[in-house]
Amino acid sequence: MKQARITLVGAGPGDPELMTLKGLKALQSADVVMYDALVNPTILQSAPKQARKIFVGKRAGKHSYKQETINQMLVSYALNYGHVVRLKGGDPFIFGRGHEEIDHAAIFDIPTEVVPGISSCISVPELQKVPLTRRGISESFWVMTGTTKQGQLSNDVALAAQSTATVVILMGMRKLSQIAALFSAYDRQNTPVMVVQNGSRSNEKVAIGHINNIVEEVEREGLGSPGIIVIGNVVATHPAYCMEYLKAKALVS
Repeated sequence: MKQARITLVGAGPGDPELMTLKGLKALQSADVVMYDALVNPTILQSAPKQARKIFVGKRAGKHSYKQETINQMLVSYALNYGHVVRLKGGDPFIFGRGHEEIDHAAIFDIPTEVVPGISSCISVPELQKVPLTRRGISESFWVMTGTTKQGQLSNDVALAAQSTATVVILMGMRKLSQIAALFSAYDRQNTPVMVVQNGSRSNEKVAIGHINNIVEEVEREGLGSPGIIVIGNVVATHPAYCMEYLKAKALVS
């Protein structure tokens, strides 16, 4: 009998090469892989061929399993098959419910390990050459969910709209118009905004604008969920934004 154990692994933002070496080693020793919707299927090829691969992903309004069921499955597979790798997009603890899962495993005295992943909230803006902090522009950044467990817009968005920090919103694409209206209510209409869908992947899409036109820009570029919303003056450092600024300046002069 193999020893029951669970490893939570962050798969990174989507590009398979952005997964950590430690995460890869854990995956290569898996007896069972339970993976989410945001995990690039290519990554699964690194798991042993004989390993069971179980999809337990969630998408807005399309949950394959409830979280309580996933917790029970983790324990059951570990006790019956040995090493279970819980593969999550981004980082296991950034809106990933990873801590809930290791808490449940602890009830059954199953050893757990966490392998951090490169979170999309940081890596996706970086891949667009947009820093979340930059001297003279932004001293801090907020990362938040756009949609609460109850399906409502998070109250933290209103607080963030009143700050000078860069704001990164995950799971907020369906609330983009509400977010824009909220920022406008705090006189932030001209604040630069970037929205990225499928960041780091070959089918990545990007829309850049301001609070007052970002909804139209997203529609024009054909972006959908899931996506990452970045709000703040650091977005003006994006190469495309800088180019538009230079063009406008040339026309004026």
